[in-house]
Amino acid sequence: MVPLLLVLLLALLLFGAGFALKILWWVAVIVLAVWLIGFVARGTHPSGSRHRWYRW
Repeated sequence: MVPLLLVLLLALLLFGAGFALKILWWVAVIVLAVWLIGFVARGTHPSGSRHRWYRW
């Protein structure tokens, strides 16, 4: 009985990790898209030069 519970627990952990990793891939793609949009759509500084849209 214990080995069966261990296998089921391992399967549940691996399924949860796979789901979490898939969500993290989608988050990474969304962040990349926002970064690219910000890079392309950045404004100009009053002096005429283009500046970064983030502060760091």
